[in-house]
Amino acid sequence: MRGFRWQIVLGLSLVLLSAVLYILHYTMFHDAHHIFIYMVGDVAFVPVEVLLVTLIIHRLLSERERRARLEKLNMVIGTFFSEVGTRALAYFSDFDPNLDRIKNDLVVQSDWPEREFADVRRRLGKYDYGVEIRQVNLQDLRTFLIDRRDFLLRLLENPNLLEHEAFTDLLRAVFHLTEELAHRDDLGALPDTDHAHIAGDIKRAYVLLVRQWLDYMKYLRDNYPYLFSLAMRTNPFDQTASAIVT
Repeated sequence: MRGFRWQIVLGLSLVLLSAVLYILHYTMFHDAHHIFIYMVGDVAFVPVEVLLVTLIIHRLLSERERRARLEKLNMVIGTFFSEVGTRALAYFSDFDPNLDRIKNDLVVQSDWPEREFADVRRRLGKYDYGVEIRQVNLQDLRTFLIDRRDFLLRLLENPNLLEHEAFTDLLRAVFHLTEELAHRDDLGALPDTDHAHIAGDIKRAYVLLVRQWLDYMKYLRDNYPYLFSLAMRTNPFDQTASAIVT
């Protein structure tokens, strides 16, 4: 209320100052006709000024701020894949019995047109993700994720994530998988029902990881070719990938 009160006081002060200046002008020159000509002209320009400020300039500034926020968010996404995402993808895909069906789609090329990314997304949407849960070393997976739990928590606390619902869902899925594994004492003696439950948690994270990874590769391809080059040389879906340039 106090913040709104000073705005009212300021507005009234400016109107009063304007009236005082008009009175001073009339006192000095006794020319009301001249005063009203400029007053009407100024008032007539107000709608145009509102149009320029609110609809054009404000929109341009808002778009610039949005791009700056998205740039920061993509930096966060890149950090996530460096610390957690890429290795988790490699881990899940190694135990995906049907990976060969989509592996070639995920070897992104630098000359892909926009249509190719759209086609890959469509094909991935029809793919039945899954892992052979009995082949997964759940102890190693738990150790890997728990070691990065604090990192995941810091990402979830980042206010910029409100701009990106899909990435927020991904973080929640990975963090939930971490918590599920952390609450089991003996991962080597789980019943089939619990294995099926964990397989479902892995599948949820796996699906979101693949989708977000593809979007991030497109962003790197379009904006940072040198980062895209390294990402492709360490592609978790390419078993022949190597960081060494040959």
